[in-house]
Amino acid sequence: MSQKIEIFDTTLRDGEQVPGCQLSTDEKVVIARKLEQLGVDVIEAGFPISSPGDFLSVVEISKAVNTGVCALTRSKKEDIDVAAEALHHAKRGRIHTGIGSSDIHIKHKFNSTREKVLEQAVWAVSYAKAKGVEVEFFAEDAGRADLEFLAQLVEAVIKAGADVVNVPDTTGYCLPHLYGKRIQYLFENVKNINKAIISVHCHNDLGMATANTIAGLMNGARQAEVTINGIGERAGNTSLEEVAMVLKTHKDLNLHTNIKSEMLYELSTLVSDMMRMPVQPNKAIVGANAFAHSSGIHQDGFLKNSENYEIINPADVGVPSSSIILTARSGRAALKHRLELLGYQPNKSELDQLYGNFLVLADEKKTIVDEDLMFLVSNTPILVTQK
Repeated sequence: MSQKIEIFDTTLRDGEQVPGCQLSTDEKVVIARKLEQLGVDVIEAGFPISSPGDFLSVVEISKAVNTGVCALTRSKKEDIDVAAEALHHAKRGRIHTGIGSSDIHIKHKFNSTREKVLEQAVWAVSYAKAKGVEVEFFAEDAGRADLEFLAQLVEAVIKAGADVVNVPDTTGYCLPHLYGKRIQYLFENVKNINKAIISVHCHNDLGMATANTIAGLMNGARQAEVTINGIGERAGNTSLEEVAMVLKTHKDLNLHTNIKSEMLYELSTLVSDMMRMPVQPNKAIVGANAFAHSSGIHQDGFLKNSENYEIINPADVGVPSSSIILTARSGRAALKHRLELLGYQPNKSELDQLYGNFLVLADEKKTIVDEDLMFLVSNTPILVTQK
């Protein structure tokens, strides 16, 4: 039986940390409402103590949506107090508190010890739990933490009341098989692990964020922390649309989400426009070229049966249709297809002559559009019958 994966969206917190991509509170509310419609289970709305604007955004998003709303904190009393206040109107509030778990962070960020970090983590979870909301604990830099200590830390915070434990690959260091083994190790060595949801939060510094997230889910994690378009610190976070479509495409994993995938392209465009951050054309799922075909071999195969080169129906993610891009790499099949769409029915000899002229023009212009084809037809001294 397929198991549900909770989708925790941090576009409005981790995603908004991208330089130059800050949003107003009103803009955040618009995106939050769309995320709720999309089927996201929890929206991380901000870091309330960091600024009055972030505090206000958490308040207004809490008022605007019925889905879970999360506020980030450090493992400090003042952070947790402010977060609880900001979440006052949330129908399902969550405080996301935590501390570094790797020896690198413990020594060089906190100038502390494992023992003190463990004590601080337990205190923070207990204090947040007393606020009457859900509590998620993040073991920052878990991707580089000593596994035995990480297991000890996870067990302690669950015992203290953590509802969710986030095991983040904060620096994007892990490889998929190693990250998967990390999650597996926790399930095998944390006695009370079934009393909490294990969450994965991966960064893309080595381009592994989505692969690591899937590896974590395959090894027992049941919450994925993601952003629209994979935006986020440095090289970004795990992409929501990629995780959703991996699980939808690979049904053999027996994992599913509540994501309404047909809204993905719309939401990708909205976030890109509001944050003034273009989506790279070759971005999986939502990039401009994700369903575009320009190679003649690919175009011919696609026109015969789209499944030859597409594993996803573009309509499933809200893209109206695939596209055939005419370039000097295109073949006769693609040219004939486009001409037929324009109302022309060239025979073989006519198509051969048109194709020669097409290649000359394509080498010059790089990409051929319908106006160029009309020009070619009108200037090719052969009879082309029109429908």
